[in-house]
Amino acid sequence: MNFIFFLQGIPETIGVIALSLAFARIQLRWGPIIAAGTVISITGSIIRALPITLGIHTIATLLLCVLFVTKATRISPAKGFIAITASVAVLLFLEMIIHLCLVNSIGLNLQTISHDSLLWTLIGLPQAVILFILALVISRVKTPALGGWKI
Repeated sequence: MNFIFFLQGIPETIGVIALSLAFARIQLRWGPIIAAGTVISITGSIIRALPITLGIHTIATLLLCVLFVTKATRISPAKGFIAITASVAVLLFLEMIIHLCLVNSIGLNLQTISHDSLLWTLIGLPQAVILFILALVISRVKTPALGGWKI
């Protein structure tokens, strides 16, 4: 298991959960968000290391995020799934844009970057930071509803 992945994976998962909660108008409580994001990211990495079909870890991570959001808050499962899916779509968009911009500006090809785990992680960190910023901005614009958390 590549432990450098956690430098990017954990902040990304925390950012996805935070953005999902902001979309769903739930107040951002960083303690539970950080704890859940860390556990879900590590679980996804363990599943990724198992000899099972490629991509199962992504589905498991998404479902764990939905499970956390629906069990820890008063969001319905459908709304939780939509919020998580929207956040992952934002992450995918950011990842594509950032990678394309950096590849074009640095002049490296995607295969070279993908084989260097440190470089891949460093290129992926800006998207995690942008997810945090988006979550904070959206939670300011869309005032969180009172009593959104169960825990």
